[in-house]
Amino acid sequence: MNMITNHLPTAELQALDAAHHMHPFTDANGLAAKGARIMTRGKGVWLTDSEGQKIIDGMAGLWCVNVGYGRKELAEVAARQMEELAYYNTFFQTTHVPAIALAAKLAELAPGDLNHVFFAGSGSEANDTNIRLVRRYWQVKGMPEKRVIIARKNGYHGSTMGGGSLGGMAPIHAHGGMIDGIEHIDQPYWWGEGGEMTEDDFGLARAKQLEEKILELGVDKVAAFIGEPIQGAGGVIVPPKTYWPEIQRICDKYGILLIADEVITGFGRTGNWFGSQTFGIKPHIMTIAKGLSSGYQPIGGSIVCDEVARVVAEGGEFFHGYTYSGHPVAAAVALENLRILQEEHIVEHVRDVAHPYLKERWDALTEHPLVGEAKLVGLMGSIALTPDKAKRAKFASESGTVGFRTRERCFANNLIMRHVGDRMIISPPLVITPAEIDILIERARKSLDESYASLKADGLLVAKAD
Repeated sequence: MNMITNHLPTAELQALDAAHHMHPFTDANGLAAKGARIMTRGKGVWLTDSEGQKIIDGMAGLWCVNVGYGRKELAEVAARQMEELAYYNTFFQTTHVPAIALAAKLAELAPGDLNHVFFAGSGSEANDTNIRLVRRYWQVKGMPEKRVIIARKNGYHGSTMGGGSLGGMAPIHAHGGMIDGIEHIDQPYWWGEGGEMTEDDFGLARAKQLEEKILELGVDKVAAFIGEPIQGAGGVIVPPKTYWPEIQRICDKYGILLIADEVITGFGRTGNWFGSQTFGIKPHIMTIAKGLSSGYQPIGGSIVCDEVARVVAEGGEFFHGYTYSGHPVAAAVALENLRILQEEHIVEHVRDVAHPYLKERWDALTEHPLVGEAKLVGLMGSIALTPDKAKRAKFASESGTVGFRTRERCFANNLIMRHVGDRMIISPPLVITPAEIDILIERARKSLDESYASLKADGLLVAKAD
């Protein structure tokens, strides 16, 4: 077996890519004109592209490569499982060892009475499962009219029809509609939307919108609330500390189900195994994916509490599932990934080593003239770009103009840092070392300097009029 180390020249690969490959969340014509950057290998926190450039991956792929690239143990487990049982389904009263073992391990790791797992191929699929799960739960309890799920504007729960509807991103809704029975309340984004309120007061006010929405719709109509402990794709929006306790109180008061979307925050990202532990959330259902296999295999799932699992089981057959639910190779790889996270104490490394050091360096970026706010929980961070720190001002240019230009400078400097609007975000592999953090910060500073100079030259350091 040959590793594909030799390949066509970059320009030829780019032309083939443009001709045949439809990219997600991409302006196809813009990319075709520019040419995609082609990644050829990865090791630890580093990627190598087709031109031999070494890039530090500040995003862990798509928030997922928690144990870093190039882990041979995961490749060996996948190969062994493929030889033994490459595939079998879990429909029709059958199962297999990897799915059994992984479900049991997740029940052990998850907090509270989250003891049951429904497997999917991704976080998006798992959130589609959650819609059906909560609606079926209330049907079996004799309340089929309780079917509305409340979510948040600028939240992200995937891009399937169900996941995209739960998410609160207008561009996704505009490209193909939404399913019914989903309502949205405002996000807990104090820096951008808090005005003159204190963070604590703002957190309470945004949480109370859930209660107002429940009362507006009627408690007899509302099935569940879904939220990410920290909004990831929305810009790493860390809620004020008052927010989640109030959300929890409201869900408990009205007896509605609480779904924590842990697709990004799960498996060590926040310095605990789950973001729900970091924020004291007690969910009935937890959505998982990404770090579950560190991206080495596509797998997701819903971890479900005893009560919801019991009621759904009482209803007889649950008409839902996927060909690849609990795929044996994906499950085996996920199980080995969890072993690595545990035995190498990677969650503790985040909490005790990487987070404290990165926080010190990350917070210092607020000294930069372009940076108004720096937020970091575990290894999930954001900085807000602004022309006027004191006023927490937005730029006069269209939202995302400055963020995109800054991201382009990061990419040119061999640092992968994303932008969401005019926020820059990071989520590096959890194995990142202090020495690698220094490189990440050095490249981030250089990119901010270059962006600032070009914005100044182009007259873009202008605040939006109130």
